[in-house]
Amino acid sequence: MSTKALQIAEMMDILPEAEQDLTFELMKRLILAWDPDYTKLTPSEKRELEEAENDEYIDGNSIDWSNLKRYTV
Repeated sequence: MSTKALQIAEMMDILPEAEQDLTFELMKRLILAWDPDYTKLTPSEKRELEEAENDEYIDGNSIDWSNLKRYTV
């Protein structure tokens, strides 16, 4: 979790519960306005995706699960 996210969480803990609920709804609306269909990547998600795309993966459907010895790591 980022430093700012931790600071936000700490500030939310100071508020009474009703204001915490209001703040949560406000943040949720801000995030949905920024990315209504959850398709944007955060910087860390983008980095993880790029790393995964550069690695070699085996499609799970192409694995012969009864003969795993043929696969080396």
